[in-house]
Amino acid sequence: MSKVSPKKHLGQHFLVDQNIAIKIVEQLSLHRGVQDVLEIGPGMGVLTQYLLQHQEYSTTVVDIDRESIAYLKEHFPQLQERIISADFLKTDLSKLFPGSFAIIGNFPYNISSQIFFKVLEQRDVVPEVVCMIQKEVAERLAAPPGSKTYGILSVLLQAFYTIDYKFTVSEHVFHPKPKVKSAVIGLLRNDRESLPCDEKLFFTVVKLSFGTRRKTLRNSLRSYNLPPEVSAQPVFDKRAEQLSVEDFIALTQLIEENS
Repeated sequence: MSKVSPKKHLGQHFLVDQNIAIKIVEQLSLHRGVQDVLEIGPGMGVLTQYLLQHQEYSTTVVDIDRESIAYLKEHFPQLQERIISADFLKTDLSKLFPGSFAIIGNFPYNISSQIFFKVLEQRDVVPEVVCMIQKEVAERLAAPPGSKTYGILSVLLQAFYTIDYKFTVSEHVFHPKPKVKSAVIGLLRNDRESLPCDEKLFFTVVKLSFGTRRKTLRNSLRSYNLPPEVSAQPVFDKRAEQLSVEDFIALTQLIEENS
């Protein structure tokens, strides 16, 4: 087993508790028979060392930090060609994997939302994600309709993934210690291959609806200039957090038909 040295760079907080690392790796279910796993931001390899113990899948790691890349190449010679020095957000994933792959990682707090938007773009080849993120963000993604934390990413991700809040992680298992707690969540691709409405419009409607979440949808979506008989429908009396994914699909279809 490789010795992992905690270091800080890029504002990232590194996990130093080996038991938590093992528990995170154990959350991978190899959903839909996936055989390739991509770890985002491996840092000093605290998760990597346990991923490599699993012969049932092939692990690739991607990190933007040169110091981490050098450390990984020195301490994990068995990876070599699968250590990618790049920015995940700018990486053409089709060049790394011929088919589907799972994603795992301790995501940097400041780019976790951007990572999830990229996952959405790649949802047809990413059947599973296991990640540790800020607890507040994890609760938001897994929140049901009606919750105060339910928001844009909750709807967009839940449209295509089943989200499971796995467990909370104390701030004391990181170096340096963050000011907030973290949590591990799992995303499993659902059976929805595509939306029964214009996808771009769906994304826009969701974003606009939550842009002024204290207002009713009638106010939030005023820019669509819907006919009075349409905007008078009861759904427009609601606020964004009251709508399920299915409700947002129906709302998008209604706007599509009347604008």
